Amino acid sequence: MVEWTDAEKSTISAVWGKVDINEIGPLALGRVLIVYPWTQRYFGSFGDVSTPAAIMGNPKVAAHGKVVCGALDKAVKNMGNILATYKSLSETHANKLFVDPDNFRLLADCITVCVAAKLGPAVFNADTQEAFQEFLAVVVSALGRQYH
Repeated sequence: MVEWTDAEKSTISAVWGKVDINEIGPLALGRVLIVYPWTQRYFGSFGDVSTPAAIMGNPKVAAHGKVVCGALDKAVKNMGNILATYKSLSETHANKLFVDPDNFRLLADCITVCVAAKLGPAVFNADTQEAFQEFLAVVVSALGRQYH
């Protein structure tokens, strides 16, 4: 899919190494559910997601956010084969969960916002953002692969 330069790999790994998935995952998923409320339809079994406070305090949202970031961790560790890394997840989201693939992009945007806010501009500068967003775009493409 993508041939990463050594600098890109290093940047992505360095940024991800600074991310606490137990913090960023819940924040990013919570933000998606708040900012894009139509995404809540996929989380009907999660209980109360009726208000921003309920979403951010929901343990199932937090747990799933951690799972999402755990999956991103696998992609960072397998940057040379993200497509294969996400084959099963793509099939599940496309054929069993029927998730709108555009939601992956929305989540990637929220992850970027949360990581940038946490790390600040000294670490998450424009060059870093470029590499990180390219990485997330590859992940989003891999997750949407079974929809094509």
